Amino acid sequence: MTPAELQTALRTGRRVYGTCVVSPSPLWPRAMAGAGVDFVFIDTEHIPIERTQLAWMCQTYDALGLPPIVRVPEPDPYRACMALDGGAAGVVFPYVESVSQVRELCGAVKLRPLKGERMQRALAGDPLEPELRDYLAKWNEGRMAIVNVESVPAVERLEEILGVPGLDAVLIGPHDLSLSMGIPERYRDPAFGETVVSIIQKARARNIGAGLHYSFGIEEHIEWARKGANLIVHSSDLVLARDALAADMDRFRNSLGDTPDTARRSTAEAI
Repeated sequence: MTPAELQTALRTGRRVYGTCVVSPSPLWPRAMAGAGVDFVFIDTEHIPIERTQLAWMCQTYDALGLPPIVRVPEPDPYRACMALDGGAAGVVFPYVESVSQVRELCGAVKLRPLKGERMQRALAGDPLEPELRDYLAKWNEGRMAIVNVESVPAVERLEEILGVPGLDAVLIGPHDLSLSMGIPERYRDPAFGETVVSIIQKARARNIGAGLHYSFGIEEHIEWARKGANLIVHSSDLVLARDALAADMDRFRNSLGDTPDTARRSTAEAI
């Protein structure tokens, strides 16, 4: 899948599937390419990935037909441009709560390398010269602007956020959203589910992609996809590898009559 194809899918409602990639191993991209995903989500907000690592990861995944979507550490347009310069197909701004933050993201993604006062005028509605407009459209073809919706203020301002020109998708952060709602990690709470569905449906009504990065069970994720979510970021390589290995270790111990090492696992999960 090319970045332009992924962007079209998000806008038209076609479901696309990916996972969060934590490992910077050079052996990992080919493994991901054989896993049936359409794109990869690389998180530099919570994962210690430095700029050189990020660039080769983006270049490699893109070459394998897996557009890399990068979450930058903070909602900063300069961070967004750095990720795009390294090869990101799309940028996610974390914990966005204001229209101005979304406008800055869309400016960085859609008008790069335009900067400064001229970009601000363009974001305010000042028409671009035809030659410049065509140049920027070609330069930024297929580049996606995505925002994390993960707080009550963001939900309350969702209609305004969705109205910013150039926004391609919203990605719900379930953990932070549940905390902001005062129901930490209660993902099966009806109030949480209703909020998720409302975000999804409002975004899709504007032909903007919507989905979640969800690591806490596949059934809920499937149900939200049935309600309209089309940006599906399932778990992460780290969590999936841990869970698969834990299941195998349990099977070994249960089959051979050994005592499960639950103390070590509970300590690891707390880190």
